[in-house]
Amino acid sequence: MNQSIRYLVAIALLLPLAARAQMPHDAIYMGKGSVCVAGMYGRSTWDQYWENSLKRENLNIGTHTTQNVMLMPAIGITNRLNVILALPYVWTQTSAGNLMGQKGFQDLSGWLKYKVVAWKGFSLNAVAGASLPVGNYVPDFLPMSIGLQCRTAMGRLVANYKHPATGLYVTGHGSYIWRSNIKLDRDAYQANDRLYNTDEVRMPNAFDLGGRLGILRKMWQTEVWVERTACTSGDHIRRNDMPFPTNNMQATSVGWYGKVQPRNIGLSARVGYVVGGRNVGQSTSYQVGVLYLFKL
Repeated sequence: MNQSIRYLVAIALLLPLAARAQMPHDAIYMGKGSVCVAGMYGRSTWDQYWENSLKRENLNIGTHTTQNVMLMPAIGITNRLNVILALPYVWTQTSAGNLMGQKGFQDLSGWLKYKVVAWKGFSLNAVAGASLPVGNYVPDFLPMSIGLQCRTAMGRLVANYKHPATGLYVTGHGSYIWRSNIKLDRDAYQANDRLYNTDEVRMPNAFDLGGRLGILRKMWQTEVWVERTACTSGDHIRRNDMPFPTNNMQATSVGWYGKVQPRNIGLSARVGYVVGGRNVGQSTSYQVGVLYLFKL
């Protein structure tokens, strides 16, 4: 490590920075020249899923588990404009049956978040995002696939009110996600009760809605949340068949998020549970992270 890098690290360790790590769905911003790098581990498991509206289990799968590790830097370009990046490494497995899990880097994602309006504790924020597959994974081997191999573009609005004295806040957001076509390693497939003699699959677009209620103080944060994600079209898992990328996947989830960051190094935790859905597993998910905050 050269002398200049040693100097920057020493300064970063000494600066008493506040807990400002942020995500693409909140109204928290890094200050100009500030960077927060989050290293996260996540785990999601389910043993029951919805086949269209029928909730069932599959003993040939047992318990399905998806795990991931991810680096997620958030960069303050200005006090009102931030850039967030993420690249997860994902692997899947089941407790029964002969299906082989997949593993590898999934999709590189990036978001621009801009504070459009700020007035007496209220803010309106615009988020634009996109993702690009970077791994050569197989998208039509669900539920073992680690992704869908489609390029995406996303637009989101985030409305937030934070009480200046107590730090109590309420946040609501809504997004629309455009998804590109994908190509399969076969020359025909069945979807929407039709046979398509092509290797190209038209993917349904999607949307999400969410609400959060929490407290944000200088060195810690806690919140409860509810989220709804769904495709705008698509078919359903056929009886006793595997899922397919064209399925209309829908999920309603609830959970809790917390963070403590007294100085430059902090910890975060997130728990979520799917309370209802279609063509998805009823999963319980956990995520823990280590945050490191520094100024350029």
